[in-house]
Amino acid sequence: MIHYNKKAISEMEKLKRTAFVNSLSGFKSLNLIATQNNNGITNLAIFNSVVHIGANPALMGFVVRPDSVERHTLANIRKSGFYTINHVSNKFYEKAHQTSARYRDEISEFDAVGLTPIYKNNFFAPFVEESNIQIGLKLKEIVSIKINQTYLVIGEIADVYFTETCLMKAGNLDLELAETICGTALNGYHKTKLIKRLNYAKPKFIFD
Repeated sequence: MIHYNKKAISEMEKLKRTAFVNSLSGFKSLNLIATQNNNGITNLAIFNSVVHIGANPALMGFVVRPDSVERHTLANIRKSGFYTINHVSNKFYEKAHQTSARYRDEISEFDAVGLTPIYKNNFFAPFVEESNIQIGLKLKEIVSIKINQTYLVIGEIADVYFTETCLMKAGNLDLELAETICGTALNGYHKTKLIKRLNYAKPKFIFD
C-alpha cells in the first residue's frame, strides 16, 4: 500500500491536497442549503458536510468554511435564523454543482442555475422544488471550531416534506426511491445501491 504521512500531505499541491483529504471520509451526503436575506434575495449552495446530530430533539448540522471571505449562507442564517436542507438527486446534480460558483450577493443561485424556490407554510427560507426530500430548520447554535476557523451550524428540524413512496414501515426514508445521490471529493457524484438491511445489533457471546 502507498503511505502518505503528515509531511507528505502538507507538501501536496493545494488543489490536489484538498481533493485528497476531502475524499478520505468516503461517500458523503449532498444537499442544497437554501436561505434568504432581509431584502428577499434567495441564496442556494451545495454542501457535502450535513450530518445527523440527534433525534430528540431532531437536530442536523453542517460545516461552513472560514468566513474570511463572504459566506452568504452563513450570513443569511445568522440574520434570519432559518434555512432549508434539500437532497440532491440525479435529475439536477449538474445544476446543484453549479451553485458552488461564487455568485455576487445580489444574484440568486436559484435563477443562475435554473432551480425553483418554493415557499411552504410561511417558512422564511425557500425549499428547492425539484428535491424529493426537503427539510426546514431553525437555527439553534453555531459552534466555532477554532483549529481551522470553521463553524458547525446546528439547526432543529421544523418541517420535512418528502414523496409518499419514500416512507418505510420502520420509519426511515428510502433514499434510493427519493433518487438521493452522494458525493466524493469535491466533484464526484454517485448513485447508490442497497446491499442489505440488518437487524439492530446486540452483543454476541461465543457460547450463544
